[in-house]
Amino acid sequence: MAFLEVERLSKSYRVGPRTLHVLQGLDLAVAKGEMVAIVGASGVGKSTLLHLLGGLDTPDDGAIRVDGADLGRLGDAERVMFRNRHVGFVFQFHHLLPEFDACENAEMPLRIARVPPKEARSRAEDLLRRVGLGDRLTHRPSMLSGGEQQRVAIARALVTGPALLLADEPTGDLDEATAGHLHDLIRELHARCGLTSIIATHNPRLAEACDRRLELTAGRLA
Repeated sequence: MAFLEVERLSKSYRVGPRTLHVLQGLDLAVAKGEMVAIVGASGVGKSTLLHLLGGLDTPDDGAIRVDGADLGRLGDAERVMFRNRHVGFVFQFHHLLPEFDACENAEMPLRIARVPPKEARSRAEDLLRRVGLGDRLTHRPSMLSGGEQQRVAIARALVTGPALLLADEPTGDLDEATAGHLHDLIRELHARCGLTSIIATHNPRLAEACDRRLELTAGRLA
């Protein structure tokens, strides 16, 4: 059995008088420990697919199963709990809270989950050291470079120990050299943390480094 299974997934949106069909009968199977790249033109639905896989949105039709959990059978509260415990998200824009330092941003998911403060701080510090920010723990986002801010976002995504990492253009806002370093970091953490990763990207280097490269076109994967 695949770690992640998607069957006949469909999603559409109303745009004025029109209905925009983004995903149309999409199928996908991802093995545990696999790193899969999703490529395709802007606006084709890569972000929509990741949001559905992570339980941030619900499909019009179809089934999504992650590690045996059928997302369609979960209520709103159960889906939030599943997402917080099992899924890590990294987006193109880091969405760090400017008033908090790197460690406070990284530990935020644990604090929301009511993990004791000392444990939350210890786990956040450990992740930040693993992404090369051990000397930036008390720096606020404004004191960090773009690449460093995205490293904090990656630490935040992984601090709860998720099994599934969903990354939406994680290097899209970075220069080529910084993006290359971040590619290497993502691959290293994927292996070290035992993740199953799905990455939407326009970057050919990152896509080629994945186990599989799938193109999203006309609402389906090829």
